[in-house]
Amino acid sequence: MDNLVSFTGIFVLMFVAWTMSAHRKVINWRVIVWGLTLQLVFAFFIFVVPVGSRLFLVINDAVVKVLDSAGAGTRFLFGRLALPPGTKNEAGEESLGFFLAFQALPTIVFFSSLMMLLYYIGVMPRLIKLFSTTFTKLMRISGAESLSVSSNIFVGVEANMTILPFLGGMTRSELCTILSAGMATTASNVLALYVMLLQGRFPTIAGHLISSSILSAIGAIVISKIIMPETETPETLGLEIAPHYQKESTVMEAIINGANEGMKMVVGIMALLLAFLGIVALVDSLLGGLGGRLNNFAGLQMDWSLKGLLGYLFYPLTLAIGVPPSDAFEISKLIGERAVLTEVKSYQDLAVLLSTGGLKNPRSAVLAAYALNGFAHFASLAVFVGGTAALVPKRTKDISAIGFRALIAATLACLMTAAVAGTFFTQGSILLGAPH
Repeated sequence: MDNLVSFTGIFVLMFVAWTMSAHRKVINWRVIVWGLTLQLVFAFFIFVVPVGSRLFLVINDAVVKVLDSAGAGTRFLFGRLALPPGTKNEAGEESLGFFLAFQALPTIVFFSSLMMLLYYIGVMPRLIKLFSTTFTKLMRISGAESLSVSSNIFVGVEANMTILPFLGGMTRSELCTILSAGMATTASNVLALYVMLLQGRFPTIAGHLISSSILSAIGAIVISKIIMPETETPETLGLEIAPHYQKESTVMEAIINGANEGMKMVVGIMALLLAFLGIVALVDSLLGGLGGRLNNFAGLQMDWSLKGLLGYLFYPLTLAIGVPPSDAFEISKLIGERAVLTEVKSYQDLAVLLSTGGLKNPRSAVLAAYALNGFAHFASLAVFVGGTAALVPKRTKDISAIGFRALIAATLACLMTAAVAGTFFTQGSILLGAPH
């Protein structure tokens, strides 16, 4: 029954997207049918086919081992502060507890360098080209947007640099797709942060986050083409194009540039958390005061925090994707929290729920991991709209006008990814990894 609810939720989310469509009478059935087929086939392979499940676990273990290597630098720099809870160093000194700034955020620097190295030796360009060719041929969307979406599976806002020569001539629908994909997916270096936050309580989280990134990229195409259908003729429609990027001259330069970019991202995340956590705390104090009086006056028991109010908004969709009713409100609050406080805080709170037994059903943790895996929040909207507009200043007006639609599309795409995963996930799955 849970699987059936999740499967039905896929179509509920597409219907919600259609109600917000800029052109409701224009429906590209090829994009919808092929996009949904690719998602379902991929999820079936991962969750049901034994070979796919084993491949999933191999990838998960590989990411965890790489992540362990990332800890060497943090332990050297920060000593006991970098030790995960419950561990000791060579000298027998115990961990002082969990510190986001000293244990999780530094992994971004390591993974940024690793990704840049993989770009340098040609691994990433080949992977991106494989996904791009698949999207272009099967869904028959433009080569430029296929390439951007494929790049977003692995990197963040810089993905649009790969299509720089084509950005200026893109249609509004193409621009909506690349913005949606950017906010619906997660850069691989930040993905390492989520693994660090959850791996202790959710051993197979790395594999789930990787599969989620692929599913969300496809979902972003489907939902964005419903919300902003193509009414023009893209310049690169049905064409395969090569990534546009500047390759470093040496391996050392690639590692250095990757580390520098990673450090910029760490500083950016820290700044956002400092600012947004403070602002939301201020808003919560105002809402709590007013809401508390209203609760007393009307005999209500509402949660008047910003996280709680957004939780009520997302509650119906949380049920629709297949989260059990016993945990639906807790998960809907995490989804709402992601919209204003970024996915970093949401994943951190998910880890707390798992450690304190706040979730009654393991299925809830898995679906939450998929639903939260994306940059679908207001801070990201500013980053992606501003970053893309900076590349093509003449399209600033168009990019700004469709930015909020792209954020809605990205949010629905992340929820759609959770619904697709929920369609095949069962309590007896070896991919559960016993989240506890």
